[in-house]
Amino acid sequence: MPNLRLTKHNTSILRSGIKLAEATSSDAIVLLLSGATDWQRLAELIKEAAFEKPFVVALDLVEDLDGAAEAGLHPIALKKEKAPLLERLQHALLEAAADEFIKTNDEIVAIYGGFAQGRLDSVSHLKLDERMRRLSARDLQSLESSVPLKTLKAIVDLAVQIGVEGREGKPVGALFVVGDSRSVLKHASDSGVDPFRGYNRKSRNVLDAKVQEDAKELAQLDGAFIISADGSIERSRQMLEVLHEDLNMSKGLGARHWAAAAITRRTNAIAIVVSQSTGTVRLYQDGFLKMQIEPMDKGIKWQEISFKPPSVSSES
Repeated sequence: MPNLRLTKHNTSILRSGIKLAEATSSDAIVLLLSGATDWQRLAELIKEAAFEKPFVVALDLVEDLDGAAEAGLHPIALKKEKAPLLERLQHALLEAAADEFIKTNDEIVAIYGGFAQGRLDSVSHLKLDERMRRLSARDLQSLESSVPLKTLKAIVDLAVQIGVEGREGKPVGALFVVGDSRSVLKHASDSGVDPFRGYNRKSRNVLDAKVQEDAKELAQLDGAFIISADGSIERSRQMLEVLHEDLNMSKGLGARHWAAAAITRRTNAIAIVVSQSTGTVRLYQDGFLKMQIEPMDKGIKWQEISFKPPSVSSES
């Protein structure tokens, strides 16, 4: 049974949203739902209105999106069942930007239900600014890493969630070292009991939502996550023992950032750091800071760093 029935009322709201998008020359429509609907009927309504720009449908559960893509829609799974409406809407826009359905400075019409489940009652016209920009596939591909794109995206998204949400109301820092795990492990030692040790690779792969939640819990403990190119957590709670003498880092960055830069200087890994104090996520490769993501009002600003190698310094 669909969670949103296309009643006369809901159909009228949808048609109003489409008319607003046309009147404002908007670049896309984002429909935020609490569950599935009749995707074919929705596609027919869009066709009847002759709306030919991207129509994004966002809801929480992947299984509720079955048939949406086949109907010509752009589906997004939010996994934000318990989040407030504003956070879910903002996350839908961020995910749509990440999947390149929409882009910075686009004008968007959002349709959603703000007061009763299963009933559409709100239509908003939004213009996206730089705060809504999110990392695209091209940004990660520019790193020229042997780590598959889907693995990098999963870990970066996980890091961003930790930076924004923390854990149990408290800020949390974390360090993920991805790829070239054999070389990385030569510079690592246990800082405590590793809860992932002994499990099969499938049960410790960060592409799995449950493993991501487990990693969020463990991020509260000291030590780095060492992750293979396929996304399997090889070790957690690891102390990295690498020399820092040839690094030149910005002032104010802590031990995690120094370790991240140092391990990527000596291996072919990529390191992703969550700052406990600010929630900022930084990505290091070859010993250098390559990307930085700043949390803003539960949203995320992805910022590419214009980087020049540091000048030679006598300081260690």
